[in-house]
Amino acid sequence: MTKLLQFNHHHTLRFAEGFYRTRSNVASLALATSPSQFSGGYCSIPSRLKLSTCYATLSAVVKPQESAFDGKEAALLVDELRTNFNTGRTRSYEWRISQLQNIAKMIDEKEKCITEALYQDLSKPELESFLAELSNTKSSCMLAIKELKNWMAPETVKTSLTTFPSSAQIVSEPLGVVLIISAWNFPFLLSVEPVIGAISAGNAVVLKPSEIAPATSSLLAKLFSEYLDETTIRVVQGGVHETTALLDQKWDKIFFTGGARVGRIVMAAAAKNLTPVVLELGGKCPALVDSDVNLQVAARRIITGKWACNNGQACIGVDYVITTKDFAPKLIDALKTELKTFFGENPLKSKDVSRIVNSFHFKRLESMMKENGVADKIVHGGQTIEDKLKISPTILVDVPEESSMMQEEIFGPLLPVITVSKIEDGFQVIRSKPKPLAAYLFTDNKELQKQFVENVSAGGMGINETVLHVTLKDLPFGGVGESGIGAYHGKFSYETFSHKKGVLYRSFDGDSDLRYPPYTPEKKRVLKALLSSDIFGAILAFFGFSKDS
Repeated sequence: MTKLLQFNHHHTLRFAEGFYRTRSNVASLALATSPSQFSGGYCSIPSRLKLSTCYATLSAVVKPQESAFDGKEAALLVDELRTNFNTGRTRSYEWRISQLQNIAKMIDEKEKCITEALYQDLSKPELESFLAELSNTKSSCMLAIKELKNWMAPETVKTSLTTFPSSAQIVSEPLGVVLIISAWNFPFLLSVEPVIGAISAGNAVVLKPSEIAPATSSLLAKLFSEYLDETTIRVVQGGVHETTALLDQKWDKIFFTGGARVGRIVMAAAAKNLTPVVLELGGKCPALVDSDVNLQVAARRIITGKWACNNGQACIGVDYVITTKDFAPKLIDALKTELKTFFGENPLKSKDVSRIVNSFHFKRLESMMKENGVADKIVHGGQTIEDKLKISPTILVDVPEESSMMQEEIFGPLLPVITVSKIEDGFQVIRSKPKPLAAYLFTDNKELQKQFVENVSAGGMGINETVLHVTLKDLPFGGVGESGIGAYHGKFSYETFSHKKGVLYRSFDGDSDLRYPPYTPEKKRVLKALLSSDIFGAILAFFGFSKDS
């Protein structure tokens, strides 16, 4: 897996170094590390080659490209959708609402199929699939159906004296034809939720689901063709070759969910056509735990935000915990107790623990645990079953800062606990790393809560809670810095796929020669007074007087 496949003198694919850093279907695009591969806009894998992927056991076999979907096919698809978009059909309220209603209907009627696909891809427990994926997606859809007329309505804004008499509005218009590239860890939610936003805003859409979750990808293609308007909404399945072909086209927006490395490639590809992007990435999401907490509740919520959240394979999941040296033993004991309550004596046999997505990620996580200076830091768990891709909930204490576990997003069931002398020292630990997608604090200390919100930069935050902030549709969900660009959820989804167009309305009445040549001192005095909102001064200047006279 770690061998370098030489394509030419300087260009290499680094499987072990590149693939695991992303959750996206374009994961393998991240493998290129030579700077010259980025100079052309993005990393392009030779079209004659394809990475053959066994989804439960990732393979690094290279074989001839068999897919008919290439750059030409992608261009034809975009042209077709753009032609259909230009007819104006997607702009109407009726089209938008009908597509949203069909998505809601699809979720209701195909709940069992969706749940089975999620289990096939990730062994995701049925209740977790319902709560995290189906329920959240349905909620977003129903909110869009309820609020769509309000979102579409022009927003009236104030005008100024210089444009009197006039009125002005902000009018939302669809961007056009948009590309959505989704991820494997929540393959239904992270595919359909942005599609809801794109449809609500009136766009034509191409969805590229993750081939690393093949059952869900295949099901999405089938369901979209069955429930939605195929003339304006399409699903393209496939891997690197198909994604490369799509990225080479001109889009009106690209919405990508995945890792920072591939995010850079997507952004570089978009830059060639000045295409705006939304990058929903990830990062090392910390949970800072004070000693004044309800220990049982805090432990249960941390577990929910780690192991009961796709077994740690979540971009907003708790990546590591920071607490004081004195409090750490109590917190760890509480975590152990609640883990036993949640998943039993042998969590590897629990039906409520998702498996690792494939053998590549399994070996990646296993190697993290086996690093020098890390293995002896395990205080709970560490058991594995390779043929079932199972890793038990694992807690480690004070692993070395230079270890890969502390330098990279873990994205799995390993939870390092970092100890500090006093809780405020945890702020510096968090700030020493790239800005995370989410940050969590457990404390009853209101002053500490205030300091945390003011001094820690993150895409979103939860105080005395984990992950639930993303379920609130009135809160934007997105990253900052390396954890992402842009935001969505609720109305924010509608806005991220819309252009806010400013419109000024005036009649032919009330026209004044003040703005027209010839420019005289008298006109200048009147205009200066008007622009400074000095009505009395403007009147005096109009009649040839000044305040000083």
